Amino acid sequence: MKVIPRTEHCISRRNISSSALKVMARLRKQNFEAYLVGGAVRDLLLGGHPKDFDIATDATPEEVHNLFRNSRIIGRRFRIVHVRFGREIIEVTTFRGHHDSDNDTATDQSRQSKRGLLLRDNVYGTLDEDAIRRDLTINALYYCSDTFAVYDHAQGMQDLEARRVRIIGNPLQRYREDPVRMLRVVRFAAKLGFSIEHDTQAAIAEGATLLNDIPSARLFDEILKLFLAGHAAATLDLLRQHRLLQHLFPEPAHLMDRDPRAAALVSCAMANTDKRIRADKPVTPAFILAAILWPVVALRAEQLHDRGEPRVPAMHSAGQQVVAEACQRVAIPKRFSQPMREIWEFQDRLERPRGKKAAELVEHRRFRAAYDFLLLREEAGEECDNRGQWWTEFQTLDMDARLKKLHDDAEATEGRRSGRKKRAARR
Repeated sequence: MKVIPRTEHCISRRNISSSALKVMARLRKQNFEAYLVGGAVRDLLLGGHPKDFDIATDATPEEVHNLFRNSRIIGRRFRIVHVRFGREIIEVTTFRGHHDSDNDTATDQSRQSKRGLLLRDNVYGTLDEDAIRRDLTINALYYCSDTFAVYDHAQGMQDLEARRVRIIGNPLQRYREDPVRMLRVVRFAAKLGFSIEHDTQAAIAEGATLLNDIPSARLFDEILKLFLAGHAAATLDLLRQHRLLQHLFPEPAHLMDRDPRAAALVSCAMANTDKRIRADKPVTPAFILAAILWPVVALRAEQLHDRGEPRVPAMHSAGQQVVAEACQRVAIPKRFSQPMREIWEFQDRLERPRGKKAAELVEHRRFRAAYDFLLLREEAGEECDNRGQWWTEFQTLDMDARLKKLHDDAEATEGRRSGRKKRAARR
């Protein structure tokens, strides 16, 4: 372990949540160890301003809970304590220890699957053991608010300075313990703009299929972290580069490899999401998931239409099929899958506006998302007869002006058809 004194690092208590400082102080007062750990230490050392502050201690979850009336124990696979200060939550974890893989009796504390996946991880240990149990070297740095020192157990400072993401220990073994670590490697590399260390990267190719063992609900939670943290575009590139996307969204990933327009659409969606997050605008998983799955939905709907099914039912059926298939790998909640399908089904109505219903469409609660999606499709190179611009102008009109424009457009269209028929007859 390397101890880095205050004079050799840039962390100041002024940049640490007062609530986190209170938690650490109370734990130490009761003769427990307490350190700021993980992303907060990493980001402070990089000159950032963390939003979340996690504490590691040798106190058990029950002992922490007894010290703080404003706390509760959560989790089963990993038991942690949330200490609440108003709207702020300080997460407190007990030092984790090593697993005895030969001991099958400790099922209440530790359990692994036959393939090495950690099913339960409540084996407690020392500070040194806890550091080695963490996933990335840059997340295994500990700050003591009493001595002001940073404790580095895994050469995390060296990797921070080299701007490198590295797994602690044998990468493939650590991926077997928890395959989601591969997604975390990619997410942090994208977020920080770091490279991925050679062995950490090489083991992803061999371990990628392990993601198939992860419950679909947990994968959905990970997808939110991947794509809604402000670095979605870079994350998507790394997921595709390391062939991880195909274990989250198999058919969309395959289609993106074959069709540049499909890849462009999803890339545009990610870039636009990042822009909205930087501008502090709201984002919804429904929109970004709608973009990921749209190339498959559009292809499936076209195939159904070619077989004789009308356009609207074809899109409805395609949306149902694709959502059902996607949920086998990623458990998309209905509160997101329903808006996704509405956005898709709106596209035909936006491309072919007709009559009073089109005039009323602007007032629909899903219009804005569907309109933004149409613009996204055009930005990605889809041919939509310039309807994006048409709707941009149309939605600024009052109801009477909308109806008049629709009438004038219908007459102009009929006039063009009549002219074509006359020319064909003369020939």
